[in-house]
Amino acid sequence: MGFVEDKKTAVLFLIVPTVMLIVGYFIFPFPASDVALALVQIPMFLGLILLGVGFFIKKQGLNNVFKILGWGVFAFYWATQPATMYLSEGGDVFNSVVCIIGVYVLFYIAYHEWLSLVRKEDVSCLNWIAGASFIAGIIYFTVERSFIAEWLIDIVAHHSAWALDTIIGNAHVIPGTVNIWHNGMYAVTIIFACTAIQSMVIFVGMIGVVPRVDVKRKAICLTITLVPIYILNVLRNALVVFLVGNNITDFNMAHNVISKIGALVALIVLLLIVIRIIPEIFDEIICLTNLYKRNGPLEKAVGKVFGSKKKK
Repeated sequence: MGFVEDKKTAVLFLIVPTVMLIVGYFIFPFPASDVALALVQIPMFLGLILLGVGFFIKKQGLNNVFKILGWGVFAFYWATQPATMYLSEGGDVFNSVVCIIGVYVLFYIAYHEWLSLVRKEDVSCLNWIAGASFIAGIIYFTVERSFIAEWLIDIVAHHSAWALDTIIGNAHVIPGTVNIWHNGMYAVTIIFACTAIQSMVIFVGMIGVVPRVDVKRKAICLTITLVPIYILNVLRNALVVFLVGNNITDFNMAHNVISKIGALVALIVLLLIVIRIIPEIFDEIICLTNLYKRNGPLEKAVGKVFGSKKKK
């Protein structure tokens, strides 16, 4: 490809996800109607199923096609979510920004699947991330839409209140609700996002599908990640209740800044522990971070644009 063709590819890469985000914002405002909530499940599950089919199919070329379609459809689902991420969680800028960036990241992975199709190459980490996303997504969204979600929310609410009551005192869940009170005043309401199942399924996905790793090592890593994640999340919720219930800070600072930073540090530590036991995961992660080195038309166009600026 020449520079013109490379530039067209780069422009297309920027335009498509941007259009997705704009369309997604207007067709899925917050709060969404029941019809919108039902319809948005189609690209969500369809994208995941396509990724799963692409992961399990071993035929070169055909698996790339399924994964390209899967990433594209799944990216559209996430393009409908930034407003919900922000408004439903009390102005959570972090999650909404990550969601927006994620649309471009998913489309970039789809682009590299297309590159593999054109070049007839097999890139291990592309299959790994597709399989991990399929497993994690199917578990998460299925649980979210089942009776298990309410059961899990109730358990986490009571464990969080118990932890704070045991450590500090004066904390309890109002009977018949998942509202936690502290020092005689309402502090927070536990929702599905407060259960940490998102973090759990991410580890389940990336550990479960990593190739050439025996079941024993996978089982060990799942145990040393899932149990600590649940315990740390209960303590995180208790901390938010304590900070809000004692008027030390507002909910936005407690939940969206302080607890988010703590959770991120904890997840990084757990990931490092997992990598010590299953170094193959590190290889897959490094492979993903090095995708740009494949020097496809998008990378060439970006390189030429920035390279020309450096010469001036």
